[in-house]
Amino acid sequence: MDQLLELLSENARLSTEELAVMLNAAPEDVARRIADYEKKGVIRGYRALIDWDKVDQNYAQALIELKVIPKRDRGFDEIAGRLMEFPEVDSVYLMSGGYDLAVIVKGRSMQEIALFVARRLSPLESVQSTATHFFLTRYKEGGVVMNAEEEKEDERRSVFCD
Repeated sequence: MDQLLELLSENARLSTEELAVMLNAAPEDVARRIADYEKKGVIRGYRALIDWDKVDQNYAQALIELKVIPKRDRGFDEIAGRLMEFPEVDSVYLMSGGYDLAVIVKGRSMQEIALFVARRLSPLESVQSTATHFFLTRYKEGGVVMNAEEEKEDERRSVFCD
């Protein structure tokens, strides 16, 4: 993998100057490469990774497995495109295995997500079945441990027998 892309994927807040030092390159070259990656669509965007459990806001997330009937001559692309139009849908993946599509959905509560599945997702013509799995605790996301500060040192003493 390109070292610049690897560094950006780990921390997109690094400045051009910091990246240049890390890559032993000129800042102008790094800026040009980033602009080129953005123009080509290699870099699709930049986001902050939020620990929603620490924000005073209701938040729920679920993985929904879908079995669908693909349209003739259009495959899974048409239904995936339709799913991407819903604001509740964060991610859509074509999968191998027991189901066809994996959909990550966000909402203010589990009930809101359940209503989305029942009223908007399940009635879609191509959808045969759904299975909804709610995320209860995020331990790690995007390579970042989410509850690191909650890990407390074990106060129990080790006992060694001779």
